[in-house]
Amino acid sequence: MAYTWPKASHWSEMMNHFDLSAQGSLSSNVKWKLGARVDYDAVYSLTDFYPQSVENDQRFNFLLRENYLDISADNWDFRLGRQQIVWGEMVGLFFGDVVSAKDVRHFVLPEFEILRIPQWAARAEYFKDDFHAEFLWIPLASYDNIGKPGGEFFAYTPPPPPGFQTFFLNERFPSSSLSNTNYGLRLSILRDGWDVAAFAYSSMSAAPTFYRQVINSPQPTVVYEARHKRIDQFGGTLAKDFGSVVLKAEAVYTRGRGFELSNFGNLNDTDGVVEQDVLGWVVGIDYNEIADTRINVQLFQQHIFDRNPDIIPESNENGYSLLVNHKFGDKVEAQALWISSLNRSDWMLRPRVSWNFEKNWRAALGVDIFHGPPLGYFGRYDDRDRVYTELRYSF
Repeated sequence: MAYTWPKASHWSEMMNHFDLSAQGSLSSNVKWKLGARVDYDAVYSLTDFYPQSVENDQRFNFLLRENYLDISADNWDFRLGRQQIVWGEMVGLFFGDVVSAKDVRHFVLPEFEILRIPQWAARAEYFKDDFHAEFLWIPLASYDNIGKPGGEFFAYTPPPPPGFQTFFLNERFPSSSLSNTNYGLRLSILRDGWDVAAFAYSSMSAAPTFYRQVINSPQPTVVYEARHKRIDQFGGTLAKDFGSVVLKAEAVYTRGRGFELSNFGNLNDTDGVVEQDVLGWVVGIDYNEIADTRINVQLFQQHIFDRNPDIIPESNENGYSLLVNHKFGDKVEAQALWISSLNRSDWMLRPRVSWNFEKNWRAALGVDIFHGPPLGYFGRYDDRDRVYTELRYSF
């Protein structure tokens, strides 16, 4: 349950997740897994704060989770079906995890296992000593779930110019054709403790870009339509354990990513979108020398090549994060996550305490605080500060 306190204060989440999976074997070389999740958010039944379209979208959801067959043959493993494919994982934000679609209706606040949306994929993996190759084909892609206008964390476009209203068309998804399938290759090797991987991935972008059309009569209106276009991504990850310190890094070059124009000076622009080539990288260190304490520090950057001056991000968007986690015995754990821009005062703070009070039971209490300018990555949610509690039973 979450309560948002800036005006107008309101209950913003009363979420119930029921996640059930089963797995087994058909033979020594063939295994299976089935899973599904039901989400019911009672905030839309007990309050009337949100528009009807948001209520229809978020009150009740049924989601297929991982549903696949695993087939083994010598040095090869094949996985066919709906599956999670994680090519990178850092703290707090997504960088090298380019394959996963995400449910971002609650921003990046839920645990990543809840955020990630599995893909319908055929994956082949080859293992030889310390070498690993992964071949991936996604014939029917999943896309980010961004929710509906008026939702708690729906904020994808710059505000319209004075005198104009905003209207959103339904999101346009790519057709189910061979030309719109996703495919990729990932190679990795473990050598002298260094775990190094490189990948190439071509896909219809999981995250949408909002294309705009300006209508001057009868009422001046900016009309937006979310669309997905093909992008190509090339990247790599590395990890190395130095005892009490673990080094991790990820980098991704994206070709043809769409950016919305923030400058409405030229209202005759055909679609309000410009394509840019982007390099994003992150370096992180985990420090575990202090007993029962984990400290993680990350430095990250997004560099835009030949930046168009009318987009919101600067040529170099720099940021950092700090996570401090400490365990008080076997049952109580406290942590605080801070993520901030280095370009401007734009940040998020997430302190949290969890309590494993019985076997398989966990309770948690936390606060999410956002601050920054209206167009900042976190500042756009400056009036969404919230306190929340969780109760979880795993069996």
